[in-house]
Amino acid sequence: MELWPWLTAALLLLLLLVQLSRAARFYAKISLYCALCLGVSAVAAVVCLLRHGGRTVENMSIISWFVRSFKYLYCLRFDVKGRQRLWVDRPCVIVSNHQSILDMMGLMEILPPRCVQIAKRELLFTGPVGLIMYLGGVFFINRQRSSTAMSVMADVGELMTRENLKVWIYPEGTRNDNGDLLPFKKGAFYLAVQAQVPIVPVVYSSFSSFYNPRTKLFTSGTIKVEVLDAIPTSGLTADDIPELMDSCHRAMRSAFLRLSKPHQENGAAPEPAAQPAQ
Repeated sequence: MELWPWLTAALLLLLLLVQLSRAARFYAKISLYCALCLGVSAVAAVVCLLRHGGRTVENMSIISWFVRSFKYLYCLRFDVKGRQRLWVDRPCVIVSNHQSILDMMGLMEILPPRCVQIAKRELLFTGPVGLIMYLGGVFFINRQRSSTAMSVMADVGELMTRENLKVWIYPEGTRNDNGDLLPFKKGAFYLAVQAQVPIVPVVYSSFSSFYNPRTKLFTSGTIKVEVLDAIPTSGLTADDIPELMDSCHRAMRSAFLRLSKPHQENGAAPEPAAQPAQ
């Protein structure tokens, strides 16, 4: 029995569903995104190994080049303001809001030289994606064991000043698409105070006008990005961290609501969120 007619019919049916159903289009785009992440990670890992031979922050420029191409396939545009604040030749802690799996594209769009991320340890075991993160110098922490996480952060603080690294952290700690910012966790701020390096906030506008898992919306759109002024930590101690967190949260939340205002007026009004913990 010939298999090709059945495969052709299944493909035509799938294409018809994608055209008629918003949910089908959403899941098709998400599936393609995951497949791209796996495929591109495998290819990029080979390039990184051939170019640099192993784990190094220099591989992040290769990874960034591959991931930035995703935006053309998904018809996404990034409108960036204040990019030059990231390109200062000094170590710093970069903090940004965390909305969805698409954040990786936003991160790679403005990733400065010698910048690595801190990620949860589970991502290390995601096949090619975990491999390329390891090769790019990403630091992995076990969030279930606070003592281990603090030890890793202490090592990161020493390494970033010694090797002139920038470290990118999502202080909300988890993805959040409720139209506001979640309270921040302390890790990024402890790291900045410990290393006595500035904090550079980066704010991405809401994705809700083009990406919404609850309503199965995934279309083209523009993401506004603003790099805020650096917040110095020189002379601060652990006692100053709550106030530092609060001032950073207020500045980022104000920028987020301002950047997202056009999206909210298009029907994606923000839901109230809890205020940052003191």
